Amino acid sequence: MMRTDGDSWDIVTSVGLTALGVATFRALETVDPEPMIRDDYAAWFVEAAGEPHFVGMLADPESVGDVRRFGHFMGVRTRYFDEFFAAAWQQGVQQAVILASGLDARAYRLDWPAGAVVFEIDQPRVLEFKDQVLAEHGAVPKADRRVVAVDLRDDWPAALTAAGFDPGQPTAWSAEGLLPFLPGPAHDALFERIDALSAPGSSVATDEFSRGLALRDFADTEEKFFGSNPFGNLDVSDLLYDDTRADPGDWLSRHGWSVHITTPVDLAAAYAHPITDVPPELIDLMRQAHYVRAEKR
Repeated sequence: MMRTDGDSWDIVTSVGLTALGVATFRALETVDPEPMIRDDYAAWFVEAAGEPHFVGMLADPESVGDVRRFGHFMGVRTRYFDEFFAAAWQQGVQQAVILASGLDARAYRLDWPAGAVVFEIDQPRVLEFKDQVLAEHGAVPKADRRVVAVDLRDDWPAALTAAGFDPGQPTAWSAEGLLPFLPGPAHDALFERIDALSAPGSSVATDEFSRGLALRDFADTEEKFFGSNPFGNLDVSDLLYDDTRADPGDWLSRHGWSVHITTPVDLAAAYAHPITDVPPELIDLMRQAHYVRAEKR
């Protein structure tokens, strides 16, 4: 399932299947006795997709190694981006763009302020599936949700603007779980475009793995210590790019953004869910992953 130029997917193939896995981990974290986040929509997507591995994981988490651990990891990531959007709207920002939105249900589950507009960008078939499931459940968004069906390797700024995006207003941008799935040129163009579309007072948050982290080693280490591949037969590293690209934090800093960087390990501790019972080898790898938040001056 190697990547090719211009490839596409639905929710049970290629990159789409990773979005379904992430929804599964959010659903597992939601039913944990001490959850870091609550996403009651996630299980809807997993059940509707009917992919046997993830359906089985929800029905019997103990059957797939220490899979609840992945729910905790996803809880950390999800809470980080939840808090990023909350901080933005507390500063008066009312326009948000979720890049590669996948099965993200933030437009429905977060308490957006009156007048907030949330743009969701992703592949057409992924968004079609998502909208169908939400409609079947009668879900109602808590913001003005606008779907933008476009590949992030294409001219997504034009599609975003056509959907009503206003570059003259501050924007909160999220690129969650996205960057390694983009080839280097599209990765760098993403930040150039965000910068060009961002008025002063805008902010962006992303997670990145470009600081020396060997993604295949990370996946192999997880499987070694947790007993199984949480994505079933899918080798996620086959879908990722490791070509030359700019470091997001450095790039944003050089272009006038104020940058703040943390690690999953530090965030877990801040959320009172410290990572203390996994081997040091895995913790060392996790410290090479970074969460980046930046504000445009």
